Amino acid sequence: MTHPELGVNSLRWRTAMETALYGPDGFFTRPGAAGPGRHFRTSAHATAVFAGLLRPLLARVDAALGHPDPFQLVDVGAGHGELLLEVVRSYRADFGGRLRPLAVELAGRPAELPPGVGWTDRVPDRIVGMLLATEWLDNVPVDVAEAGPDGLRYVLTDDTLGGPVSAGDAAWLARWYPPLPPGARAEVGVARDNAWATALARVERGVALAVDYGHLRDGRPLDGTLTGYRDGRQVPPRADGTTDITAHVAMDSVADAGAAALAGRSPGGYPYRLMVQRDALKALGAGGRRPPLSLASADPAGYVRALARASEVGELLDPAGLGGHWWLVQAIGVAHPFSPGDGIVES
Repeated sequence: MTHPELGVNSLRWRTAMETALYGPDGFFTRPGAAGPGRHFRTSAHATAVFAGLLRPLLARVDAALGHPDPFQLVDVGAGHGELLLEVVRSYRADFGGRLRPLAVELAGRPAELPPGVGWTDRVPDRIVGMLLATEWLDNVPVDVAEAGPDGLRYVLTDDTLGGPVSAGDAAWLARWYPPLPPGARAEVGVARDNAWATALARVERGVALAVDYGHLRDGRPLDGTLTGYRDGRQVPPRADGTTDITAHVAMDSVADAGAAALAGRSPGGYPYRLMVQRDALKALGAGGRRPPLSLASADPAGYVRALARASEVGELLDPAGLGGHWWLVQAIGVAHPFSPGDGIVES
């Protein structure tokens, strides 16, 4: 996968991503940055319906915790706080004043965000409630490796090859990827595994949910997935702060790292559940059916609203789009909110 426009510096991608995304003039952190919602669509940004569909999940977690006061809802990689703001608007009253929404984001707090939503640049030390990470892990910086006749080497931002991969990265690739033929590329997920495990360690009791596009070992792409987004279009990734830089997530590896971090803290006999978004949302009651035509004559305005909602739910369920994203759901100190029949892929 050759991109002649990758950038001006010959760096390993993990180093380049860190600066290009999160440095002083980074894509997400530079003053006046528009926020992720302008550049790409996630479940949280694409539709307010997503927040409503999370309502039964938060209710299950709240009940499992015994309705704690406060109930913390922590959104890691929150963008401009769109998802938390919609939760506050739609069903904060469900918690009777106990809800404490907190956005975790390296960028500065948006001026338009109301004071009811907290803002910080780090995951709090103690969480009782729910930890959300909607398309956060795909932006955690990673190195890219390519297989060649002399072994695995790091891919640099000018699309040349650098030095041999470290022993730790080689061990991760050997465990989580099938043997790579010459010319095949893979993103090394060690940093993402560590980021997720570190975040989970802050959850004292509750549920953690990561939503991201990714893959499992038996279906890894072998040409690499590193790419860029800008102004709603997919573009070559540039290491100069002008594009988002993202890559698919090895979801099974992240899940395993989380399970190891939670050893002994997950009751019920399973450390995690991993499913596609389509199955997860259906288990939470999402339907996406078009309203009956009879409603068009009886209540035209209501029919239009119902039709728009059905279209938005359909987007979230589309297996070729957002519905194909992965949900990693890990319970910490409480019963898991999903039952064994809820579209489970692995646990």
